Amino acid sequence: MAGGLFYEVVKLDLANNLPYFRSMNFPTTGNPALTFGESTMRPSGIITLLTDFGLTDPYVAMMKGVILSINPEVLLVDISHQIKAGSILQAAGIIRETFRYFPKGTVHVAVVDPGVGGTRRLMGLEAGDHLFVGPDNGIFWPLIQGSKQAKATHLTESKYFLSKISWTFHGREIFSPVAAHLSLGVALGEMGPPMGDPMKLEFPGPHEKEGILYGQIIRVDNFGNLITNISSNKLRRFLKKASPVIEVGNLTITKLSHIYGDTKEGEPLALINSSAWLEVAVNLGRASEYAGLDSGETIGTLVKVRRTEGTL
Repeated sequence: MAGGLFYEVVKLDLANNLPYFRSMNFPTTGNPALTFGESTMRPSGIITLLTDFGLTDPYVAMMKGVILSINPEVLLVDISHQIKAGSILQAAGIIRETFRYFPKGTVHVAVVDPGVGGTRRLMGLEAGDHLFVGPDNGIFWPLIQGSKQAKATHLTESKYFLSKISWTFHGREIFSPVAAHLSLGVALGEMGPPMGDPMKLEFPGPHEKEGILYGQIIRVDNFGNLITNISSNKLRRFLKKASPVIEVGNLTITKLSHIYGDTKEGEPLALINSSAWLEVAVNLGRASEYAGLDSGETIGTLVKVRRTEGTL
């Protein structure tokens, strides 16, 4: 994964509408540093939930009920329950993008677990002064890879689980009670031995070839905006002083906007979003529809960025 996952604006390149960012919290290292030892982290009293369960079934409510039965004072925050079923990649991206906006000591439960009941391990992680609980299926790999120091734990101490464990709902019977106990101040190290070989995740990154910057769509938000894996810093370094030609599906965009309202209603645009990623949108419309992409195959769609000819 490329460096600079999380960013802070330090100045603006007004010629190209490109904010300059510097990395925050997690300067990326080539080899993730897994460390072991006691933690002095104080719980924030907050637990977040991220799942692919949707909101029709009672699964999320069951998890919340388990947590509140152990810690009635905890504050529960839903990040999202609309992750595409089984999409570890999407979940990993959202938890990576979201966690840093919560207080230190927050516990984040991520349950996108297509391997539930199988051989995948149960994982706890301390990284960036936060705690994470979920399956060891790569969902936390971007956090480990982006952390100077990460402490991974194999959750094996069953006294922190519910007494009855099913084969198919570890979110309720294991991850929820573990998170509740962590929110009460139980140390992660008491819940099992260190895990030195967590599952990796092939997280897509942009690359250059023959003068073209290639990326892909990694998320479609509720407004139909297409979020890419091309960071502001990567785009700025690629463009230098040139203007971009951005292609995705049947859309071609030849400039970067500051805001959605820079174009007329129904017109496509590209901008750097609030999380420092290149985003393709349509003013008061849905770029996911305008781009002519199959709704089931939008994630992973190729994005091409070229430099305007004659400016280099």
